[in-house]
Amino acid sequence: MRFPRAPFRSLEQYTSKPLRTATPRPQTASIAAAKSPAAARSFRLAAGAHLHGRPSSSSSSSANRRCYATVSAAELRFGQPVYETHPHILKPGELTPGISAQEYADRRAALADSMTEGSVAVLHAASLQYKSGAVFHPYRQESNFLYLTGWQEGDAIAVIEKTGPNLGDYAFQLFVKPKNPRDEQWSGYRNGIDAARDVFNADEAHSIDEADALLAKLLDSAKLVYADIQPSKNNAANWLWRFFSGREPRPARTPLYPVMNKLRVIKSPAEVANMRRAGQISGRAITEAMRRTWKQEKHLHAFLDYQFVINGCDGPAYIPVVAGGERANCIHYTVNNSTFDKEEFILVDAGGEYGTYITDISRTWPASGKFTDAQRDLYEAVLKVQRTSVALCRESARMSLEDIHNITTRGLVDQLRAIGFPVSSSNINQLFPHHVGHYIGLDVHDCPGHSRREILRRGHCVTIEPGIYVPNDDCWPAAFRGMGVRIEDSVCVDDDSPYVLTTEAVKEVDDIEALKYVP
Repeated sequence: MRFPRAPFRSLEQYTSKPLRTATPRPQTASIAAAKSPAAARSFRLAAGAHLHGRPSSSSSSSANRRCYATVSAAELRFGQPVYETHPHILKPGELTPGISAQEYADRRAALADSMTEGSVAVLHAASLQYKSGAVFHPYRQESNFLYLTGWQEGDAIAVIEKTGPNLGDYAFQLFVKPKNPRDEQWSGYRNGIDAARDVFNADEAHSIDEADALLAKLLDSAKLVYADIQPSKNNAANWLWRFFSGREPRPARTPLYPVMNKLRVIKSPAEVANMRRAGQISGRAITEAMRRTWKQEKHLHAFLDYQFVINGCDGPAYIPVVAGGERANCIHYTVNNSTFDKEEFILVDAGGEYGTYITDISRTWPASGKFTDAQRDLYEAVLKVQRTSVALCRESARMSLEDIHNITTRGLVDQLRAIGFPVSSSNINQLFPHHVGHYIGLDVHDCPGHSRREILRRGHCVTIEPGIYVPNDDCWPAAFRGMGVRIEDSVCVDDDSPYVLTTEAVKEVDDIEALKYVP
């Protein structure tokens, strides 16, 4: 298996014109004095200073530094890893693991190219979520904000203004929390305003407290504002809500998420590489779990979380399903607090996250390590259909996820009939109540609202997860009652064959039975 593999189209597919490159200007030419944001950005991206994610590979001498970058990143403290402070996590030029500053700039250019003339896109960062009182959850950035900026702090607003007809004609502003030693003593370091310019390549950066004065003027002059807003406890989101709901006349506004979905749904080589890495680590962890004998669901849950992190993932991508026996028939069972019976199936739906990208895997195996005849029959019925459905994840098949779902449903009907189920197209949804798959990427259910009827193309990343969940009901064969089987892989669509991102998680019956752990 080749890894990392990089055959997929870049964001330049959205235009026939490549991104412009610019010759670095001398240090005396300040970004603030640049006549256009595009020219300022070109200088900054071309400058080779190692003050973090400069996309160009040109010389890193001080002569090429921006004039106000007077200290190196190693002398500063940031609210998130940068190469100079965390070289064990990031490579030179990366803003987040595996994703370069240039790729983030390309994404912003692609968004601006998709916008109408004279328009502005506004995004707000996610807020910190609290479990109770002052006890907070790990911070998770809003996905569209992260996709365009790489910024992983809350209380921030990003603005992308289309400034001309060419790709790269845009201005990028960030409104962020300024450095504050007292606050940082309690809550950790912040990136700050200077880093928003020097590291994250904003053309202009301001304190979030200046949004009322500066951003209102910009939005009032826009012909159209792309934004997704709703009432929220999030300070940045609330600012946008108040701006658009509490005054007249309001600027014309249109949702941003449909435009973002079109950009995000096709993955770049770097995104695929991150997802492949997450799939590789997660698949090996699940295979290792199959070797062992488990007595409690929570122990298996803890083992998977540990394996994901110790082998290189940032953590679990979501709360896993670890279900024994009939509990597997609850599709989103996540309490994981019961015990296993050796005669039951174990169903696990779990995956790790690497570099902000996720993987999604489901595997089912007998707790005893050996399939009974009934377990084997039901498992192989699902596996045969899953193999067929995965094979359709190629551009040459000219199929959508909806098409694959319909084929999967018919295949399950045929396979279940062959082992004695009185099932047809009219009642299969009692046994297979969910869709065969969804898009994956930054989110487990990536690009929410994006149509499953879109023909799959090279670079689409999806799950394929047929499942059969048999209730304890007299209408179903007695040997299978209470069984739940789901087999899921994360797959990237290629030209003529699927690229399975989770192949390390074994799924063939003989392979599973051969894994039985011997201490």
